[in-house]
Amino acid sequence: MTRVFDAPRALVFKAWTTPELLKRWLYGPEDWRLAVCEFDPRVGGTVRFEWRDRTGKGMGLSGVCREIAAPEKLVFTETWDEDWTGGETLVTMVFAEHAGKTTVTQTVLYSSQAARDGALKTGMEHGAARSYDRLAELLPSMA
Repeated sequence: MTRVFDAPRALVFKAWTTPELLKRWLYGPEDWRLAVCEFDPRVGGTVRFEWRDRTGKGMGLSGVCREIAAPEKLVFTETWDEDWTGGETLVTMVFAEHAGKTTVTQTVLYSSQAARDGALKTGMEHGAARSYDRLAELLPSMA
């Protein structure tokens, strides 16, 4: 996934690595809020996200930060509590700035092509796009 934000990469990187900020934008549908957000942005630091809907139904994932090169690159693992992806995924985020705008390229490496295809069938790109819309709305208030 790739998205261009009208903000410097240090700001976008901060929004991706600060739990209080992540809770404000990292969720898909409005009724699936990020209820638990733990992100320790250092090599070996842990990641924990839990989303919950209004009825209390939830889904979550855990991971570990593998590489941090602020504000250029962020690499972490994800393992879903209900393992619908066939094991651990590896998420690589690259933040490239040009003329005050930041291009974020997010690559998710799945355990297999079948796992990737299954993830794509969930419509995750729509939730990710909505999250990125919220991030774009949040960034001006962070400046």
